[in-house]
Amino acid sequence: MSGDARKTAEGLSYLTGFGNEHASEAVPGALPEGRNSPQRAPLGLYAEQLSGTAFTEPRAHNRRSWLYRIRPSAAHPAFTRTGNGAIRTAPFTETVPDPNRLRWNPLPQPPAGTDFLAGLWTLGGNGDATQRSGMAVHLYHANASMDRVFSDADGELLIVPERGGLLLHTEFGRLHVEPAHVALIPRGVRFRVELLDESARGYVCENYGAPFKLPDLGPIGANGLANPRDFRAPVAAYEDVEGPVEVVNKFCGNLWRATYDHSPLDVVAWHGNHVPYVYDLRRFNVIGTISYDHPDPSVFTVLTSPSDTPGLAGVDFVVFAPRWLVGEDTFRPPYFHRNVMSEYMGLIEGAYDAKAEGFVPGGGSLHNMMSAHGPDRETFDRASAAELRPQKIDDGLAFMFETRWPVTLTPQAAGAEHLQQRYDDVWQGLERHFRG
Repeated sequence: MSGDARKTAEGLSYLTGFGNEHASEAVPGALPEGRNSPQRAPLGLYAEQLSGTAFTEPRAHNRRSWLYRIRPSAAHPAFTRTGNGAIRTAPFTETVPDPNRLRWNPLPQPPAGTDFLAGLWTLGGNGDATQRSGMAVHLYHANASMDRVFSDADGELLIVPERGGLLLHTEFGRLHVEPAHVALIPRGVRFRVELLDESARGYVCENYGAPFKLPDLGPIGANGLANPRDFRAPVAAYEDVEGPVEVVNKFCGNLWRATYDHSPLDVVAWHGNHVPYVYDLRRFNVIGTISYDHPDPSVFTVLTSPSDTPGLAGVDFVVFAPRWLVGEDTFRPPYFHRNVMSEYMGLIEGAYDAKAEGFVPGGGSLHNMMSAHGPDRETFDRASAAELRPQKIDDGLAFMFETRWPVTLTPQAAGAEHLQQRYDDVWQGLERHFRG
């Protein structure tokens, strides 16, 4: 992107906290005092509110930010349709929901010059983006930085890097995101992705429903799981760029483009709680057993998008972070399981303790509702005979998008060359041991 880009601190310089009101200014005096929309905003800026929820939603759920920018967002030409590439959006109706257990290898290498947006590939999802319900699972594989700007009106984007660092240039400032971090771009926020390595690969959960929030802790008490202080929002940094900039907007499942005569990343100051953030998954405070058995995987929930039914999430983001296993007389890997929720699992690094082989970083598995799954035969045999001494699980980092509805595949995911054809074989050879 050409032109003079004004910016503040490089790299990781953040305000802290989750869901609270934040404020940041790139130039002293850019934030007005006392009034959100004064008759004349400071420094000749324009005041603009970005609402992530309806005006009248309860205060505890309301998301909005005030932006003080060089030009208002309204100053743009008409958008026109452009190609969707490999991006698809709910409702997913081109295939039927599949009860089979499915697993994919990582995405293949993309053509040279593929940026983050062009490298997005939709696996599937559920709900209806136009009704603001449900979610989609995407993967990305890119080898070029974006010289265009993107925003998603359909939902917020939870980005889970697996390979290669990203620098996210957003309207609010910059977020430096590495593998083992996650970044959240709220609905409607414009951003572009700069690669920090030759290529980048990872996962994206597009959440059409209620914004992600921290789960309630219930009997756990005041502390544990993800700590609010570890979620970090960017410091204001703006681009004062004159010249053509392509802006792409995802709206009701389709991509639309317009050529601006300036960069829309021109916010000089802001305050509010509808903001991007980054979180280091290694800071997750794992809660587990110190006696026998092990808790359900819901205890590993980092973020949840609540639905109209308490406890039944539109989508949960769950991480299997490093932890100690100490349960007595306990089968320690994840148990055999059938679940009313549907589970898409990905691997960021290392190995997952319920699978011996075939589940690799950058790949993923889908176990739709009531699909039986659990440890493979090799893992079962090894864990059943293991000496039960305290054991540190620190050689892998896996995660899960868990959702209330079945995930319906896109045709490209159902017919992908990197779909593993014999995934069911991992459970073959689980022999009869009954001696009754």
